[in-house]
Amino acid sequence: MSEMRLGDVIDDHCVKCRRVTNHSIVSLVNGEAAKVRCRTCYHDHDYRHEQAPPSKKELKKAEAEAQAALAATVDGGHGVEEPSTNPEVV
Repeated sequence: MSEMRLGDVIDDHCVKCRRVTNHSIVSLVNGEAAKVRCRTCYHDHDYRHEQAPPSKKELKKAEAEAQAALAATVDGGHGVEEPSTNPEVV
């Protein structure tokens, strides 16, 4: 692919339109598109490489998996014994 220039038209996922649409490049960093403007709704956003952001369902699933992994590492993967509330006095 040839070098990108300001104003070039590329495809990207627009969050506002909720689909892949034509976008114009409005900012370049190191020869790569950094910010783009949707040519349908004129919304400016970071270039997403045509990937849609994760859905709320995917985010909840990832959060639940992270919590389960965290719980497993906190107790070392073993059951943690609760301290007794009535210590024996000798």
